[in-house]
Amino acid sequence: MTPLEDAARVSQHAPSVFNTQPWAWRITGDTLELFAEPDRRVDSIDPDGRLLLLSCGAALHHTRVALAAAGRAISVERLPDPAEPDLLARVRLGETTVPPDPEAQRLAAAITRRRTDRRAFDDRPVAEAELTRLRRLVESEGAYLHVVRPEQTAMLAVSTELAAGTELEDPAYRADLHHWTSRPDFTGDGVPPATAVQPGLRRVPIRNFTPDGTAGLNAGVRHDRGASYVVLFGAGDQHADLLRGGEALSALLLLATADGLATAPLSDTIEVAWPRQLLRGLLAGIGEPYLVIRLGHLSAADPLPPVPRRDPRDVITIVD
Repeated sequence: MTPLEDAARVSQHAPSVFNTQPWAWRITGDTLELFAEPDRRVDSIDPDGRLLLLSCGAALHHTRVALAAAGRAISVERLPDPAEPDLLARVRLGETTVPPDPEAQRLAAAITRRRTDRRAFDDRPVAEAELTRLRRLVESEGAYLHVVRPEQTAMLAVSTELAAGTELEDPAYRADLHHWTSRPDFTGDGVPPATAVQPGLRRVPIRNFTPDGTAGLNAGVRHDRGASYVVLFGAGDQHADLLRGGEALSALLLLATADGLATAPLSDTIEVAWPRQLLRGLLAGIGEPYLVIRLGHLSAADPLPPVPRRDPRDVITIVD
């Protein structure tokens, strides 16, 4: 198996909205190309493809980390062809290898461990030094991070709850929710009820993936009292901005996982226009919010059930 195919396979572990995994790869010689798959967009919550692009950016970063950890020099060209809008990036191997990056190796080791954990976090706060490390890494990837202050948490909670209520009243959203939570096993995608968490009292609500059924996981006795909430944002919401935002999201999640934190991206509040405007208010109007991430510590807990992943043969095309 070639280094590019290895890296593309690693990207299958990247996070994506509703676990849609909306990307595909094409390998030609020493070039790896990333494509969006628009038919995997969740239209009711992502009509403009913002979340799709964030998801694809996360897959791109996973690939970059895997190659850096293997000591492969690369060049990355983002949005290389205006005439082919679904072609998001082109990764080329360099002619020489380089010493493996120890930090990339640490992040790469976290790729298979990283999971979206919707269970409640315990009372231990996230250290300020850790939040600073995450912010600096996000900025190195071309995006920004706002740590939600205690007095802002109530607004975040209200905007998230109102967005979730608005979506549940939308028949199109409920149809999408049913579609992505009742996928056949062979598709390797979606959010099976076994991986969803039963509703419970939280500082900021968590999406209810099973409003008409029973989720497989109990939230636990804690209520996220020690959780930190951060807003990933950028200067704009053009395709290039969002792709970079997805790369920054991957970097944040992998570093947090490597440092022993549990993570859960929250997108409800940016999926509906007016709660997204409230979120812009938390940023004092200085940027475009992409996603909220919940960070925290877990008390001793059972392992999470496995998450479906698409068959690499359906995602990776090798051109001889």
